[in-house]
Order: sequence, then C-alpha cells, then structure tokens
Amino acid sequence: MLANDDVSLSVAPGEILALLGENGAGKTTLMNILYGLYKPDAGEVLVDGNLLRLSSPDDAIAAGIGMVHQHFMLVPVFTVSENVYLGMEPASPVGWLDKRAGSRMVREISERYHLEVDPDALVEDLPVGVQQRVEIIKVLSREARYLVFDEPTSVLTPQEVREFFRIVQGLSEDGKGIIFISHKLKEALEIADRIVVMRDGKTVAEVLPDQVTEEELAKLMVGRPVDLVVRKERAKAGEPVLVVRDLVVLDDRDHRAVEGVSFEVRSGEIAGIAGVQGNGQTELVESIMGVRHSLAGTVSIGGREVTAASPRDIHRMGVAHVPEDRQRSGLIIDFTVTENMILDGYYARPYSRGIQMDWGEAARAANRLVEEYDVRTPSIGTQVSSLSGGNQQKVIVAREFNRDVVLVVASQPTRGIDVGSIEYIHARIVEKRDEGAAVLIVSSELDEVMALSDRVLVMHRGRIVGEFDPETAGTTEIGLAMLGATT
Repeated sequence: MLANDDVSLSVAPGEILALLGENGAGKTTLMNILYGLYKPDAGEVLVDGNLLRLSSPDDAIAAGIGMVHQHFMLVPVFTVSENVYLGMEPASPVGWLDKRAGSRMVREISERYHLEVDPDALVEDLPVGVQQRVEIIKVLSREARYLVFDEPTSVLTPQEVREFFRIVQGLSEDGKGIIFISHKLKEALEIADRIVVMRDGKTVAEVLPDQVTEEELAKLMVGRPVDLVVRKERAKAGEPVLVVRDLVVLDDRDHRAVEGVSFEVRSGEIAGIAGVQGNGQTELVESIMGVRHSLAGTVSIGGREVTAASPRDIHRMGVAHVPEDRQRSGLIIDFTVTENMILDGYYARPYSRGIQMDWGEAARAANRLVEEYDVRTPSIGTQVSSLSGGNQQKVIVAREFNRDVVLVVASQPTRGIDVGSIEYIHARIVEKRDEGAAVLIVSSELDEVMALSDRVLVMHRGRIVGEFDPETAGTTEIGLAMLGATT
C-alpha cells in the first residue's frame, strides 16, 4: 500500500506552509522521510538545491532540517539548558561540562527570537506553552533553517496559541522555512502563506489562504462536504446523574492530581471540562470510571455511590466510556473489528452462554454496528490496527453507544482524527444527550468544548476554577481561566 504516491512539496526560506490532511493521508510518512526516519522508494529530497541522502535524523539536522514533535521530547527533571544541549554538551578547556556556556547559548537564542525562557528553570515546572519554546530552542541551537511543526497547538490555550503564532512569524521573518502540520483549519488559514492538502497519499490541492474557506478546505481534505458546525437544540437538563464531591486523586507519582473537585452533570445536558492537558483531567476521568482509586471524596451515578466500584460494575449501570487513548485503553489493536465491538459485553448474553462464545451473534452485531456507525473497514474480521484513527474511534463509539446509557464520559473524543469523523462523532454525542443521557466531555481542544457543551467547567492544577456558559463566555475569558487567571 502506498503511503505517499508521487508527492511533491516545497517550502521557501521565510515561507510558512500549512500541510493539511486526514489521518492516513500520508502527512506523517512524508515528514518522517524528510526527517530521515523513513527511506523513500522513489523520489528525492533537496535542500537549497542539494540532493540529500537521509538515513537518520542526524542527517536531517546536519542539512538544516529541524522538527518540533506534537509530544515534546524533554526530560522533565532537567533544566531548560540541560535539555537543549543534551547530546552536544559544551565542554570547558579542561574537558568538564560547561553549564554556563550552555545557559549562555540558550539565553542568546531566547533573546534573539523573543522566546522568553529561563535557561535554569526545571522543565517540569514550566507551562506547556513554555515547554514548546524549549523544543524550538533545541531545534534552533542545531542551526535549523527549515522547521517542521507537528500539530503544534494541540495542547495550547488560546493565549498560548497567539504567542506561538507570534514566534512563528518571527522565525519566518528571520528567513526560516516553516512547515505547519495541523488539523485546525482556522489556524492554517490564519498563519500560512500557502496551504497544501493531502488525501489518500497524494497532494490534491495547493491554495492560498485568502482564496479558500474553511468549508472548502474541509471538502478538499475529506472529498465531500463537511458540516463544521455542531447542530444542537438548547439542552433540556433534568436531574443530576453524575455527582462528584470533594474528590482527591493521586497520579502515577503519588502527587495529588485532583484536589477536592466537586461538580454535577444532569440528564439531557453536555458538561464540558476544558483545560490544558496534564491538569488532572486524566486522573479525574479514570477515578469516575473506576480505573483509578481516589484518596478522598465520593462519586455517585444515578443516586448510587460508586467510589469503590469496579469498571465492569460502572459499565453495567449504563455508563459509556470513550477513553482518551484509544489504542492503549479503548481497543486491543491486534483483535478484529468484531472482537473489539464486543469487548465490554463478551461475558454475557447475547454473546456468550457460560463459557461458550456465540461468534455468530457477535458477527451479526458487528456487521450492524459497522453499517450504523459508518466504520470504513474491509471486513469485520479485519484487525483494528489497520484502520485509520477516525475509524478506530468509531469502533469505540459504536461499542459504547450500542445500548441504553444514562451517562457518557468521553475524554478527548476526537483527538487525532479527521474532520469528517469529527463531524460524525459530535453528532452521535449530541444524539445521546437528546435521548436523555448525561454527557461529560473532557477535551484540551477549547473549540470542541465550546461547540459541544451546554456548560463549560475549567480545570487548572487539579481544581475546577470556573464555570461558564458557552453562549455568553468568550474563548479569551475561558482561556485565561485555563491558565489559572481567575477573577
């Protein structure tokens, strides 16, 4: 199967090129070739007219190509300067590590590009937006002339996005060529000088931002018209279904990730939790779903306390769970579509009788759900690992929504999937709300939280620091709360 099919791409010094495409369109493969991680079967890579033979990232770095990955490659317990010069440690004349020279280098780059980073700060103490600047300094310290940013705004608040765009513009004005990979159409239209769209391994369009709309870009990416607006009526909220009181939860390092959180979610409403990733949202959801024990406080569903209940007990109460990491927590990727469709009910009728599985019934259910939830798969016997991210997510949504539910807990429900699948999953979530379920959405994408939610709660450093009406509150106000600036 061709991941890239006769793809051509160019970026000039001082130009910002946005690269758009669905999951599976070939963007990542193309960038891995450019960064020396993959070798192309045909074609060539040229920098400043010179043919490159890239066999490793070291070759790409030597050619002036740098990449800032979506998931930062930083050592939390190291300082900024230690992270930057890791692998190219400056030495004093007598061979000792010269930390002052490292700090001086970081400070010079920081000042030149107005990055405002303290070289001596511990990375684990820095906000996400500042950690991203550290990654940029790492790339610049290796004299990169062409920078690739992979989904650079996926974990940033609106204020941090504005600051990031300022930095990118400064890099462009300094003559750096920028490739900006994103699924956020608004941002591509705002930041890019030129936009290239990939679909099915090919480049299908090259457009200028002032000559195209969001809707047109979405259609180019997916191959069909896409409704970018979440269509929903005003909520008809009923009685509380999920009640969380004074919840305290520890993270994997035994630090208090959730610090005395209290809130309710009522039937017939969508409550959204906004916040920069890493502020306790993961631990909160895991505690609600019985995956992680709490240190104090209570969780009740439908009037019954479930603080110490098992995930299976909570599932049996009519709770649907869409986990934040679909491959680690939502699927067994080496299992087939059928096997994944029945993961939460294989142990009971109609899929089993005692120790005997009824695979005929499982296949009938899988075929029905594949059709009903528009899962694009060659067959129900296909391994889930071979499906695109959007179709993997649809398998989870189909499995979890295929019954009467009183509560939906969806964490990062559209992370890393294409605009067509986002449109579909949003519609299904609203449908469950309209059927009377209580819905809790947790997302680091503020636009998603604003579009879906009837109420927005903001989480910062393990606490709920604000509640907003998305119809009257703006992204600036909520973004400030995400940064901890509450009034």
